[in-house]
Amino acid sequence: MHIPDGFIPITQSAVYWVIALLFIALSLRWARRELSEEKVPIVAVLAAAIFAMQAFNLPVGMGTSGHLVGGALAAIVLGSPFAAVFILTIVLIIQGVIFGDGGITTMGANIINMGVIGGFVGFYGYVGIKSIIKTPFVSAGIAAWFACFIPALAASVELWIAGTFPLVPGLIAMGTYHAAIGVIEAFITAVAVYLIWHARPDLDWSEKKTLEPGKVAAA
Repeated sequence: MHIPDGFIPITQSAVYWVIALLFIALSLRWARRELSEEKVPIVAVLAAAIFAMQAFNLPVGMGTSGHLVGGALAAIVLGSPFAAVFILTIVLIIQGVIFGDGGITTMGANIINMGVIGGFVGFYGYVGIKSIIKTPFVSAGIAAWFACFIPALAASVELWIAGTFPLVPGLIAMGTYHAAIGVIEAFITAVAVYLIWHARPDLDWSEKKTLEPGKVAAA
């Protein structure tokens, strides 16, 4: 899902960078308000885990690859989609600058896909699904599947707009692979959320009646 340099024209990449920078600024505001000494180790562990998750790549075709995302995991554990933007931005910068995984000019698009779309779909998907089925860890898994699948479709649309490859074959290729990969991400996310919240029940905002989802997300 990492879009490399040259796959999107520089003018379109600039637009994605502007949008990404807006969300990065909001995520920094979240970090200033929410990152206490107790949460910093959790952020570090999540960043390392997501980095490792994304290291497993499957070739999709047409120069693209499929992999786990991790946006839902960060957003659900820390109770805000901006947590996903914050952590994924760090991960993507390290991957792009140091390891050459994903482009520099296209990093804005990658941050939007994996951090913004993945984080918001994962967080609000979890909130909505949990309101129906009431089971937090199953809800986290289902939300994580959508947070893997939908960003892949978004990347396909961006590459179609860029003229890199046709829309329908791109959607089929990226969608099919990430629908399968999303099952793995769903399982990992459900288990990770279960283990983290049982080890650190103070982080389990989902069961605290005094916290409304909108307030948690805006924090």
